[in-house]
Formats: sequence, structure tokens, C-alpha cells
Amino acid sequence: MSFLSRFLSSLSLPRGLNRSRRQGPPPCDCASPPQQSRQAKAIVTRRNAAWRGMLLPIVALALWSVVAALHLVKSGLLVSPLAVLQTGWQQTVSGALARALSASLAREASGFVIGTLGGLLLGSLLGFSRIARRMVGPSFDTFKQISLFAWIPLISVWFGLGDAAKVVFLSLAALLPVTAHTCDGIHAVPRSYIEVARAFRYSRLQLVTYVILPAALPSIFTGLYLALIYSWLATLGAEYLLVSGSGIGNLLIDGSEQFRMDLVLFGIIVVGATGWALNALARRVERALFALRPFGAP
Repeated sequence: MSFLSRFLSSLSLPRGLNRSRRQGPPPCDCASPPQQSRQAKAIVTRRNAAWRGMLLPIVALALWSVVAALHLVKSGLLVSPLAVLQTGWQQTVSGALARALSASLAREASGFVIGTLGGLLLGSLLGFSRIARRMVGPSFDTFKQISLFAWIPLISVWFGLGDAAKVVFLSLAALLPVTAHTCDGIHAVPRSYIEVARAFRYSRLQLVTYVILPAALPSIFTGLYLALIYSWLATLGAEYLLVSGSGIGNLLIDGSEQFRMDLVLFGIIVVGATGWALNALARRVERALFALRPFGAP
């Protein structure tokens, strides 16, 4: 027995080689970064993108200040940023800005809500009903080719020049994109989704709730986003053309009539900032709703 054990030990590999084989290859240090590190990098990337987006406005403001300070343009059409800032402070302290902005936003919100509800109903009708699509679809396709401002004379005759006419005009501005994108979103649902739902014997309500609506939701949100933008732009157009009442558009008109470029430029800045805020709010609401994922299988 001792002879056999000595013979087997003589045939064994060297001790170092055996240890290396038993231990296997050395561990790799290329582990994936932790989740927290990736989130921190994503936050830094978004911040850098935001700063890069601010580069052009900062450069434009610096050039504007230099041209105004050196009097390179000798015209009353060019005022300094300091004059615009002073005018903005006066408008804010006096309450004129708050009154004008609140009036414009109230009209925009009213027209957006009315037009969105009408667009969702009409778009759903055109999307689900073949009879409605054949009877109403051609008329709607013709209606949306008419310029929105072409309805101003008719609206002013029917509803006057007050807030009612402006809200009707804004409702039309919101109605068109919501209707078109709701109808297109319903039509774009893949046929395979519907066939699978029917194979599982979904009812029509379940089919709409758990299949068609979630699949069409991105297109519907695109229509709502465009309706928000169009209604804000139409707010200014309505206040320009239907001049009765107060609003940001009327503030711009007063500045141009009084040849006050500081007031005009301040109004333009307020319009751009408000549009940017509405855009950011719409994007945030959209991300929050999609993150909730309220739709699921029954």
C-alpha cells in the first residue's frame, strides 16, 4: 500500500501547478459600476447639457450689452438690457405684468381644456367608428386645411371681441392636433395586439382599456403637447387681432404704439419664458404619467 501511494505521488503534478489549477484564473477587476455611480453621471450629463443650452443666450446678451453701451447703433429701436430690466421691474411692481399674464394664461387654459376634450372625443369617434370616419373624416380633413386665422372674422361677428371669442379661437387651435393624433394613435395600434387580446377573449372595454389606449397613449400625448403650444401661440394672435381686454399681446401692442422698445422687448421675453415654462411642465407631467404605468393586464 505504501509502495502504491509513493508511485501515485510521483506521477502527480508539481505542487505549484496544482494550486494554480485549483484556484483558477485570478479574479477580474472589470466589475460594472454601481447603480448610484451611473445615476450621478446621468445627473452631471443633464447639468452639462443645460449649461450648453444657456451658452447662446448668454453670448447674445453680452453682445447686446456691448452694442448698447458703445452706441454702435444710433437708433431708438435698440435699447440696453438695463432699460429692459428697469421696465420689467416697473411692470412687476405695479402689478401690470401679473394682470396681463394672468389674463392670457386664463384664456389659454380655458381654450386648451375645451379644445382638448373636444379633440379627444372627436378623435376617439373617428378612430373607433368606421361610419364616423367615412361620414366625418373627409370634412375634418378639409377643415384642418383652413388657416386658423381665417376664422377670426367669422368668430368676431358671432362672438364679438371679448373673451368668449378668444376662447373659441383657442379651442379651435387645440382641437385640431388632439383630434388628428388621437385618431392616428388608435389606427396605429398593431393588428397583432388586437388578435392576441381576442385570443384571450377580452371584452371590448378590456380591449380598449388594456390594449388600444396604452398603445395609442404616446400619440395622444403628442397631440396634447402640440395643443398646449398652439393654444399659447394662438393666445397672442387672438389678443393682437381681438384687441378688447388685457393680456400679454395687448402689452406688446401698447409698447409698439408708444414706441417703447423696452416694453416690447420685455413682453417678448415674458412670452418666451412662459412658453418655455409650459413646455417644461408638459414634459414633466408626461414623464410622471408614463412612470406610473397605470395600465396593465387585467
